[in-house]
Amino acid sequence: MSTSPLFDGEAELRDRTLATRIGGPMSESPATARTDEPTMLDEETGPDLPVSQGERLRARFGRRFSPGEVIFREGEEGTNAFLLEEGRVRLIKRVRGVERSLMVLKPGDLFGESALLTGALRSSTAIALTAGLALSLDQATLQNLLERNPVVASRLVKQLVRRLRDAEDQIEIMMLSDTQSKVVSALLKLAQNHMESTLNGSISFSISPMELSTRVGLDVDTVKRVVQELRDGQYIRVSEERLEIPDIDALRRLFALLGVKDEIRGEPDDSV
Repeated sequence: MSTSPLFDGEAELRDRTLATRIGGPMSESPATARTDEPTMLDEETGPDLPVSQGERLRARFGRRFSPGEVIFREGEEGTNAFLLEEGRVRLIKRVRGVERSLMVLKPGDLFGESALLTGALRSSTAIALTAGLALSLDQATLQNLLERNPVVASRLVKQLVRRLRDAEDQIEIMMLSDTQSKVVSALLKLAQNHMESTLNGSISFSISPMELSTRVGLDVDTVKRVVQELRDGQYIRVSEERLEIPDIDALRRLFALLGVKDEIRGEPDDSV
């Protein structure tokens, strides 16, 4: 089984080089700019149209960015929302001088939507992890797009629901005390979302160290260490750019065992 480039040392070296360019810590390795999955706009195109609506919108509102480029900063006045068409974007927030990743965005994700609120300031900073393209849409344009395209509006609602669910999952994970429990819990939740891809009891999905660290609230190096421990214990496999869970029940038993150990550590000593 080959080691994933997303978790190896060479990728980490590339990550630190990129971090130097933007003046902050980052550990996301460059990913493929465009996925094969349709974006919100692609679903509205048709073979009868010589120039699709999506192509027209990209030509008119498209904004290209380079790896490490700051798309917008926390605290700035926001007049546009962005619909990511290509590449990866990281949202970060500073709390009492500490920088935290909020999420890593993929094609089809809308971000900066707080700008739709009149006078709202940016609540986070958006940094490009890879070269890419996003549609820069003002309030009137975005509203018009949603009103004229039910499919786009439906996907946006699903995205907002997913973000709410992810936020609830993050709160639950943050309440866990040890690092291994946090990572295992996050992997179990991800596996639950990919149960339909189960083959012979194995579940696989694509996730980077940065994305996983964002979900669990740990630094990337710690996440890589825990992933290596789980791989050594044969609870997971990492191949190319996918993480595989060969036996979901075994991972659940490990999570239960970690919970028991945590309860034992937390019991007061009555011998004194």
